Amino acid sequence: MSDDEAAEDGADEPAEEEPEPVDLEAIREALAAFEDDVEALESELEAAETEDDLDVVEADIESFREEFEEIEIPDPPETEEDEDEDEDAEPAPEEQLQERYDDIESDVSDLESDLEDQRGPYGEDVVSDINGASGTITGTRWTEEGNAELIEAVDDFLDELNELLGTSVTLSNEGEAVPDQLDATLDRAAEAVEDAALDADDDAETIAGLLEATDDLDSDIDDATEWTDLEIREQLRREGFYDVLDHVKDFPPEWHALKVHEKRGNVDQILLAYETFDSDYMEEHCLEALERMGPEEAMEPMIQKAGRRDQAAMRILGKIGIADDEVVEALVDYVDSNPNLQRPAFRALGEIGAEDAVEPIAQQLVADEPDVRSWAARALGLIGDTRAVEPLADVLADDEQDRVRASAAWALNQIGTAEALEIVADYGDDRAYLVQAEAEKAATEPAA
Repeated sequence: MSDDEAAEDGADEPAEEEPEPVDLEAIREALAAFEDDVEALESELEAAETEDDLDVVEADIESFREEFEEIEIPDPPETEEDEDEDEDAEPAPEEQLQERYDDIESDVSDLESDLEDQRGPYGEDVVSDINGASGTITGTRWTEEGNAELIEAVDDFLDELNELLGTSVTLSNEGEAVPDQLDATLDRAAEAVEDAALDADDDAETIAGLLEATDDLDSDIDDATEWTDLEIREQLRREGFYDVLDHVKDFPPEWHALKVHEKRGNVDQILLAYETFDSDYMEEHCLEALERMGPEEAMEPMIQKAGRRDQAAMRILGKIGIADDEVVEALVDYVDSNPNLQRPAFRALGEIGAEDAVEPIAQQLVADEPDVRSWAARALGLIGDTRAVEPLADVLADDEQDRVRASAAWALNQIGTAEALEIVADYGDDRAYLVQAEAEKAATEPAA
């Protein structure tokens, strides 16, 4: 293409429009005006005395922001990459404007914070503090001394509240425990505050007095004697844990008392010791006692402990033998875990007869580890669900490990239906003695 042709082609293309220059001086003047407005808003806020005054200031700040945010500060011109930056050089005009803009933005944010701080306090703040105190009382375990101290603290608070509001809220006797009674009392106190419909302006002194009273209540609650303030042996002594000891036969005395409580079936005292002692030694003995006893009362704490991968807790749940949904869910989590956790989980699920666990356990009949396959087979036998007959029959016929096949034969005998017994009975001349023994048993057992 000739130069003339190129020129002609270029003539058809529209020329790029130059951007309109930004009037930096106009922006500078606008920012100066906004700086003056911020000073005016600060004076307006300082003069505000009522909530209505503060509402006016808030509206003015919102209008200010709407106008202020319309300002757009242009980016400074780009410098050539090879140009050395002069640290002492004055910032570009655009950078100076942006700095002024950011300073105004910061001042307005501070103004908004000051506005919120100047509002209130409100009756709702008093109600919130009362509810917080009530939650602390009901969420904490207290000693006898602590209960008495709490009653005195709430009674003192009611005196202040009734004097400030002209009400007659009294201590409630709803509930058997002191914390429950105080909770009901403080609910009524909160209702009295709500019913008073306190105005932040007209009732400012009353609200301030109530907040001071709730602060005193919180302080008194903090000073009340919690159960955890006592030493462990003192806690147990007050609960009667050592009352079974005529003399100390074993050392430490806690172990001796634990053995006596197990013998007498005092599950509550064993659970108390388990929850109270911060000792691996005593925890181990408590868990061993619970495993021997298998008490239903231990189910909830053992579910929680089993959820932390504890094998002893899984064994105890098996001994308890209740196929509760939470129990099964906690144990099934370990069906596809490592062998150390699978073994106690399989056993426990078998002992409680967890039919919901049949499918996940049956899937472990093809696990890589022979031990896992064997434990799974025996768990299915303990559960006794007929859905396991076919997969157990496959293991008996095809597994390469005779001990796994023997476990499958044992499980089929445990299920005990005519079909299951017939399958096992066909292995009377099996190569493995343990399988033969199960076959002979199946041939003589009546079908379930």
